Amino acid sequence: MDRLSTLDAEFLHLEDGVTHMHIAGVSVFEPPAPSPEELIALIGSKLDQIPRYRQRVRPVPLELGRPVWMDDPHFNLAYHVRHTALPTPGGDEALRRLMGRLMSQPLDRNRPLWEAWLVEGLDDDRWAIISKVHHCMVDGISGVQLLNVLLDLTPDAELAVPEPWEPEADPSPVSLVLDAWQGLAGDLGRLAGRAIDAVRDPGSALDRARQLGAGLVEFGRHLGSTPPLSIEGTIGPHRTWAHSSVSIADVKQVRRAVGGTLNDVVLAAVAGGYRTLLERRGDDLDEAVVRTLVPVSVRGDANGVPDNRVSAMLYELPIHVLDPLQRLAKVREDMAELKASHMAEAGEFVTGIGDITPPMLMSAGTRLTIRLMRQLPQRSVNTVTTNVPGPQFPLYCLGREMEAYLPFVPLTEGVRVGTAILSYNGRLAFGITGDFDTAPDVDVLARAIADELDGLRSAAGVGSDERVDSEPVS
Repeated sequence: MDRLSTLDAEFLHLEDGVTHMHIAGVSVFEPPAPSPEELIALIGSKLDQIPRYRQRVRPVPLELGRPVWMDDPHFNLAYHVRHTALPTPGGDEALRRLMGRLMSQPLDRNRPLWEAWLVEGLDDDRWAIISKVHHCMVDGISGVQLLNVLLDLTPDAELAVPEPWEPEADPSPVSLVLDAWQGLAGDLGRLAGRAIDAVRDPGSALDRARQLGAGLVEFGRHLGSTPPLSIEGTIGPHRTWAHSSVSIADVKQVRRAVGGTLNDVVLAAVAGGYRTLLERRGDDLDEAVVRTLVPVSVRGDANGVPDNRVSAMLYELPIHVLDPLQRLAKVREDMAELKASHMAEAGEFVTGIGDITPPMLMSAGTRLTIRLMRQLPQRSVNTVTTNVPGPQFPLYCLGREMEAYLPFVPLTEGVRVGTAILSYNGRLAFGITGDFDTAPDVDVLARAIADELDGLRSAAGVGSDERVDSEPVS
């Protein structure tokens, strides 16, 4: 019996009628569009490699254990693969509206937690697949791995013949409870094993404890309340979305010219984008603090069933710095300090503590926190910025090349704007999610981030073989 991890379960508990915890992406392909039947056949040929696509989440009685994955006895692939078309004349604006509407609807908890939408009617007869998967199933890294499974490396790949599949019968409630207790015993056993290792090697254990303590202190220091901003506060159930993209080669040119990492250059552009957005909204830039949660992968390998293996860092974007090169220098300095602070290790430790916390208390605590945040919105985290490396080679769906992959990140209570960054085949795409009622202008941020990267190139004195695209890529 496969149990959800503590972090997987938390993504379920965070979800309510307002906060939707699915991650998503838009894959844009060259024409012609396939038929829905062809897409269903393709996904059906891959299901052996994606067991979660035929499993649903089931709670343990009285929440005596974390939820478990069980085969869906009524699984029907056609239910999960949908078909739609953009209204004439189509185009990017229509695609963005469709994406916002689809992301405003929660996934059906009684079914496997995913959907795939075949979308026709894009510019130049192109088409897209909108993939929507619950965050309890995947994180950003495993989501990209999932994309690699569903798509092909060559345009002439043949469909595999799916193996026969029969759902396993649901276990009894008593079996669920006994398995949950067995799982808790295993978690406690692993904790005891780590304690024994610490006794055997007290020097290393003491060093790890010092690092962990420093990380916890640093994490706590970044949780203080920030001045009110228009991009934070209570959200509604509806979403809006925008996107832009740049050439990875151009970003690397900036990195080589001024130093730092590719991620430093991207964060500096994101900071400049938020400066533009807040200035347009009339926020006080001298007083503003934009603290972003930055997920950090702690995935040791790329094997196994997709799940969540992430920690997080908190970082205050230097939006008060006007000069783009000085802003990048500030990001380089800050990120070096954050990486040395062991904040990510502290976040992983806190998640690990949840493994031995009674699930009933964890779920009740999460729900209570969400209710309190509805009344007293948090101002510790203003936004989220997630950066996921994707494949740097073309992928194909039924012989059609994928021209772009555009990401989507969910919003939680108090966070009205979020940024997802994903690289694919020489391009870096930015997907900006906004609350429909309070942040309908996320296209401003999407364009501003790309424009900031253009400005960084100019300030660094580097040319480009490809102009930075500050317009949304449909």
